Amino acid sequence: MRKAPRIHVAADYEVGGDVVLPEGPARHVARVLRLGEGSPLILFDGAGREARAVLVEASRKRVVARVEAVEAGQGESPVAVHLGQAIAKGDRMDYAIQKAVELGVAAITPLYTEHGDVRLKGEREAKKLAHWQAVAASACEQCGRAVVPRVHPPRPLGEWLAARDEALRLVLHPATGGALERVPAPATAALLIGPEGGLAEPEVETALAAGFSPLSLGPRILRTETAPVVALALLQHRFGDL
Repeated sequence: MRKAPRIHVAADYEVGGDVVLPEGPARHVARVLRLGEGSPLILFDGAGREARAVLVEASRKRVVARVEAVEAGQGESPVAVHLGQAIAKGDRMDYAIQKAVELGVAAITPLYTEHGDVRLKGEREAKKLAHWQAVAASACEQCGRAVVPRVHPPRPLGEWLAARDEALRLVLHPATGGALERVPAPATAALLIGPEGGLAEPEVETALAAGFSPLSLGPRILRTETAPVVALALLQHRFGDL
C-alpha cells in the first residue's frame, strides 16, 4: 500500500477543520503527485505537530485537506545539534543542509569564513536563505520529521563562535584525534564545518578559545558537504538515536 505523502503546511490543525494548501504545496499535490479527492495526506506544521488528513478538493485552482487526527510528530534527536556550516558554492550547500536535516540537526547557520569564496548581500542573501529553508522543509517531508530546523541568516564565523553556549562544541580539524569518547552525553552540541579550503589557523584558534574541541574524521580529507554528514552520523551514533 502506498504511503500517504507528507506535506509541510504551517497552519493550526483542528480535527474536522479544513486546511487550504498554499500555492507551492498545492501545485505539488495536484500537478506533480496528481492526487484527487479522497486521497490521504500527512500534514506537518514544522513546529512538531502532524495531522492525518484527506483531500476534499483538488483542482488546479485550489487544494483543500480535511484534518482527521492531530498528534505530536516523531523523529527528533535527543541531542540538539547546531551546525555552523561554511557557505559552499552551488548545490554543495543544498546537499549539506538536506543531509544535516535527515540526520537530525536542530539548527543551521551558514558561515562566512576567511577561505570561503561565497559572499552574499541584500536581496541575494535573502533569496538564498529562503531557498535553504525550503531545502530543510523538503528534507523533513522526506525523512519524517515534523520540526523543520531553522536555517539562520548567514553571519561571520567570529560572531557565531561568540554566541555559542552548547554543552559540547566541536570543530573539525584533520590534524587532531577524536573528542567524542571522553565526554558524557550532552543535551546540546555545536558543530563547526570549514570551507573547501579549510579553516584558517587563526579561525581554529578562535574556535578553541571559544570552548570548541578539535575532532578528526580520519586520515582522508572530506569535502565540505561530506564532512557534516559523517560528523553528524558519529554524533547521533554516540549520543543520539542512530
